[in-house]
Amino acid sequence: CKSLPETFLFQLLGLSIATLSTVTHYGLRFTLISNVSLDSNSYRVIHHRAFYFGICLSMTLILAALLSSTATVRESQCLTAMGFFCFALAFCGLIPAACWRYTHSTEVEDSMMDVYDFVYEEVRRNTCSFRRHELTAIHEAFLCCGKHSPFGDTTNVEHKTCPPSQVHDEGQ
Repeated sequence: CKSLPETFLFQLLGLSIATLSTVTHYGLRFTLISNVSLDSNSYRVIHHRAFYFGICLSMTLILAALLSSTATVRESQCLTAMGFFCFALAFCGLIPAACWRYTHSTEVEDSMMDVYDFVYEEVRRNTCSFRRHELTAIHEAFLCCGKHSPFGDTTNVEHKTCPPSQVHDEGQ
């Protein structure tokens, strides 16, 4: 049986995972990229799956901790077994997540850069595009300013979309 302080730590862990998942999902930077990304880009799918996986994991850990603490108080073997099953379920869910993270280590970064490159090139080709507001928001949220483009001069784009304090940091 788990002691009550240990189950409290699992409840705290579950709440912190839920909080982290929510902040990550609804955070300005992640939401901004998700809203700008195209349907063909995998970022939006990854964004939603990570959120739902985090929420499911946190709920499983909280349930396991509650079952374990109730089993400790009531000395119930059935509740202990259910709590153990929930911990095993959480562990079994983390194994594929860790494997995915290892095998797809750059997929999230690459898909975010694809979104940025698409928006940047749209603005570079058509300066009156509605994408200019999106590019300005990306520059402000990530505190960056443009990029080094193999397609030619980009200073015109930076001057129109970078915050005034970032214009001297072009390409970063």
